[in-house]
Amino acid sequence: MAAAKKDPRHERGRLSEDAAVRYLEQAGLRVLARNVRLAGAEVDIVAEELGAIVFVEVRSRSSPNFVHPFETIGWRKQHRIARVAALWLARNSGPHARARFDVVAVDWNEGRPICQLLRAAFEVSWA
Repeated sequence: MAAAKKDPRHERGRLSEDAAVRYLEQAGLRVLARNVRLAGAEVDIVAEELGAIVFVEVRSRSSPNFVHPFETIGWRKQHRIARVAALWLARNSGPHARARFDVVAVDWNEGRPICQLLRAAFEVSWA
């Protein structure tokens, strides 16, 4: 039986997350966890900045001909990230921790990642 081909998007996703972690650390955030999976959903990076717990979604693209990565976080994805965040906070920081939802966009240019950070990309109503 022939080995299954790897999807190049998975490798690019992993490389994009690695680039995002480096970028966030250089920006002063402290990475607490990666690829947190809870309740059937996932958040790419959990970090801390100035006492706030930051849940980070990493989005990448290989061509500028596609929509900007910041524009690809719909309400369903926001809801999934918020569900993970609520569970993570309950287990690790308590219900009164300050939380923020950021997005790191990673564009690939000649094999090099170019990262952009959008702080407070969306808000969540916890009620």
